[in-house]
Amino acid sequence: MFAVVLSALSYVVPFLFVLLLVITIHEFGHFLMARAFGVAIDRFSIGFGRALLSWRDRSGVEWRIGWIPIGGYVMFSGDENAASVPDSNDLEHLRRQIVAHEGPAAVRKYLPFKPLWQRAAVAAAGPAANFVLSIAIFAIFFMAFGETTLNPRVGAVLKGSPAAAAGFQAGDMVTRADNQAVVSFEQLHEIVMLRTGVPMQFTVHRGSADLVLSATPKSTNVDNPMGGQDAEGLLGLAPSLSPSDIVHHRYGPISAIGAGAARTWDLLSTTVYYLGRLAQGQESGKQITGVVGIAQVSHFAAVEGAQGEKGFGAQLLGSLVTVLNLAAIVSVSIGFANLLPIPVLDGGHLLFYAYEWIARRPVAASVQAVSYRVGLALLLGLMLFATTNDLQRINVFRFLGGLFS
Repeated sequence: MFAVVLSALSYVVPFLFVLLLVITIHEFGHFLMARAFGVAIDRFSIGFGRALLSWRDRSGVEWRIGWIPIGGYVMFSGDENAASVPDSNDLEHLRRQIVAHEGPAAVRKYLPFKPLWQRAAVAAAGPAANFVLSIAIFAIFFMAFGETTLNPRVGAVLKGSPAAAAGFQAGDMVTRADNQAVVSFEQLHEIVMLRTGVPMQFTVHRGSADLVLSATPKSTNVDNPMGGQDAEGLLGLAPSLSPSDIVHHRYGPISAIGAGAARTWDLLSTTVYYLGRLAQGQESGKQITGVVGIAQVSHFAAVEGAQGEKGFGAQLLGSLVTVLNLAAIVSVSIGFANLLPIPVLDGGHLLFYAYEWIARRPVAASVQAVSYRVGLALLLGLMLFATTNDLQRINVFRFLGGLFS
């Protein structure tokens, strides 16, 4: 029984740590930006549903911990419209209420009456905070541990592979791939794996000359640690493992921040590229994961971080490092996802603000209401799709089918 409980905790604790860290920072981004502009705030909540714990600070903000720990929100004063962007009629009604209860001077502290650029900044501050969190975590790790990479030198070429057909040779140093400068073999792998069937040009340094080679990665199935297989592009190159090609980078504070920003940008650009291929039908969408997948990855990260460490303290520290690294990756994904132009997300608010800036008036309440429902349906559909992927990956449907066969 104890082993079962311990196993369950190894999934739940890392998952909640990652999720609550990322969401709390996201909401703090909204909160701090709103505070900077003097916006009145009613509530800051981590978790949904009934409050397990709540208190009020001197400014009157209610701080709450909800019993469903899978989200969070900031409630601004007067935020009653479903899409949080009231139209002209709502604004006038809200203005009269504020003047009647608090006086004319109080109007300027409510978010809907702030200048448009300030409202947009508050909406964008949540995703921005997620990117800042990722940069900070990566920078701390780069500064504390450095980074070990492999030079993009070819150690071997797989027979019959696209690389062999293109003329790659052992000893080649790959310097560019798909118009991107290549500095490590790991980066080369990340570029190739998402470009199945895409003709690519590679610049390689061979001897004293630079050559341009053309190759098209082919699809190959690789085992997913969480179960099942994923399809990714294969070129057919193996890295050189010569000691001279193993490079350890050390970073000072400034260079670590730069490296953290570069890593965050790489994750963001890779996500955008993948979604672009998905929209064109060039990817299956099986790599999209939901809360079940995040829980699995959190578990594997915690277990992997503890492996090889002696003593509970060292194991806990190892798990914390790997889980924090995962949190940085998830934070990039959450930040990007919230910028999508879906009305229930921050990107939807920015879309409405863009309309208001162009049309010189807010979106009509009826349009907002319909957009909100459509956006919610899209978001729930995406969550269902991601959860289905997660369950298929761990063969839940096959297991349930076996029970009735």
